[in-house]
Parts: sequence; structure tokens; C-alpha cells
Amino acid sequence: MSLTVLAQHLAGITDTRQAAKITYPLFDILFMTITAVIAGCEGWEEIEDFGHARLDWLKRYGGYENGIPIHDTIARVLSRIEPEALQSSLIQWMKDTEANTERQVIAVDGKTLRSSYRPGDRQSTIHIVSAFATANGVVMGQWKTEEKSNEINAIPELLSLLDLQDSLVTLDAMGCQRTIAQTILDKKGDYLQAVKGNQKTLYQAIRSAFGSADEPRHRQIESGHGRQEYREHHVLDAGEIAGLPHWPGLKTVGVALRYSRNKAGKEELQYRYYISSAVLSEEAFAHSVRSHWDIENRLHWVLDVALREGACKISRGHGANNLATLRHVALNQLRRETTRKAGIRRKQRLAAMDVGYLEKVIHA
Repeated sequence: MSLTVLAQHLAGITDTRQAAKITYPLFDILFMTITAVIAGCEGWEEIEDFGHARLDWLKRYGGYENGIPIHDTIARVLSRIEPEALQSSLIQWMKDTEANTERQVIAVDGKTLRSSYRPGDRQSTIHIVSAFATANGVVMGQWKTEEKSNEINAIPELLSLLDLQDSLVTLDAMGCQRTIAQTILDKKGDYLQAVKGNQKTLYQAIRSAFGSADEPRHRQIESGHGRQEYREHHVLDAGEIAGLPHWPGLKTVGVALRYSRNKAGKEELQYRYYISSAVLSEEAFAHSVRSHWDIENRLHWVLDVALREGACKISRGHGANNLATLRHVALNQLRRETTRKAGIRRKQRLAAMDVGYLEKVIHA
């Protein structure tokens, strides 16, 4: 099972407790927490309750010679683990257990843990940058930054640890930086970066180029959620655009036009500009641009709605950050289990009620 591989990586995490005073092994606490989150538990007390309810089952995978620790012990142990060590374990685990699909899209974006701030210190709110494989719907890795503005520093650190070969990495405008583009190229991947006013010269050159370009040929008309949408996508060879500033490996520039009209008659027209090191057809460009939003719809939204991450008020030490990493582990396993066609929340309830189904999830 893939969690067996994860266990091998978790074994390398340093336990900072005094060896003579360790009553509950670190792996036992981590495994119990992961399986408790799979079963829908949201806080330390619920994790303890899960442990007592499933003690006999947990003993199949760990020692648990002294039973289940109280919730304060669980909180104290997980809050002292260095987040980088746990995040690195997640990344290495995904490298070992997830096969790259050909030309897969890896969307990179940040998410704020809204309730993670410590009382009286809102600057302590945690912001996490995640890499999401859109085809398989799994988290490839994550990295913490204290503030959203620091995504520029966190993204290269995360990307440097991932296997990006033959992948297309998509980023929003904050990630449109030369250093980030070069990091992706060094890892033998390609980038697709949104361009806005933070790269003014680049933005103006692309905007001007499309102002004189032929009419876009790739069109999509969609209806749903009380509105109609019309989309167009167009690409140009970057080598044919005059005045374009140097950018590492740049081959393609693109524009995505979106027109929408809701039931009340409100209209909206948006132009979004992109640069890429890949040679993209208009169809491939359109697919990649739309795929990037999967990180919002299939990861961030699911974490907040199904796993209730946004409501989690844990703030002690590294607890919020480490629990966020374990949620990603749990979500990956729930997505990998495909025998039941159900949403994430329903799968969690099934895992809580049926130990046989919980076995399927951890063996997925």
C-alpha cells in the first residue's frame, strides 16, 4: 500500500522528545492522525476519540502498547515536528507512488489557513503553497510561507523538490517571475505563467501584439450556474513579437478572453494574458488555462468544504501547518480509492463507519 511507503519516509522525521520519556512512538501518532482525518476527524479531541474507537484495528499497523495518548499529547507532539520535514516526506512519498502522466499539468497556487492565527497576532496566519496534479487530482507537495506576499520565495523552494520532467507548471500572476521560470526549466519542465501589471513591460508588449492579431479561432460557449459564458483562446509565437523583453525559454504567448452574462443581465468581459516555454496549440493552451483552476475547485474548495480546513482553529506551534500536510495525505488517499463513486465527504463517513472501507482507502 502507498501508506507503507509513506511510513518509510515518516521514519526519517526527527522526534525531538527525550527518548527515555517517549511513551507513544511518533509513527503511531502520525498514522493514527492520518487515518482519523481520512475518517473525517477535525481536531485533537476527535483524533483521540477515533484512536480509542479503532484501537484494535490500529494495532495491525503500529505498536500502541500503551494505548492511545490524550489529545493534549497528540497536539504537543504534532506541534513540535518541523514542518519542512513532514512536507518533504509528503513530496518524496508522492514521487515514489504517483506515476507522472504524459505532459501533465501541475497547478501551483497558495491558500491561507484563515483560522490559523494566534489570538492577538493576526500576522501569524499561515499561507501554504501547493502543487496539484490536475489529471490525477492529487497534491504533489506543499510549502509554507508566513505571508501571501512571500509566495515568490516559497514557490521555487517547492518546485525544486518536485519531479517536473515533461510537466507543464501553471502559475498565476504572482508566480510570473524569471527565477521561477528558470527553476522549472532547470527541472526539465515547462511553465505557463499568467501576466499582469506586476510585469508591466511584458504585459504591454503582449497586449499590443494581440491588439493586431488575427481573430481567435478556439471558441467555447458554456451555460450553467445561472449564467452564460463565451470563451476564446489565441496563441502567438513569442519570436514574432517585437519589443518582448527577455524571458527564460519563452516560446508562446497567449490570451484567454472570457465574456459572461448572468440572469440579471450583468455582463463581464475579461482578457487574461499568458507566457509559456512550451509550444502550445490553441486547444492545448485553452485546456491548460482551464486546468489551472482545478487547484481552486478540486483542492482548495474541497479542503474548506469537505475537510473544513478553513474552520480549523488550531494554532499551537507547528500544529496548523502539520495538520494541513496530513490533510493532503488523507485527501490523496481518498481520491486514489476508486471502488466507490462518491464525494470526499461521503467517503470520509464511509471510512468512519466501515473499517473495511477504511482499509481500502489506506491500501489505495
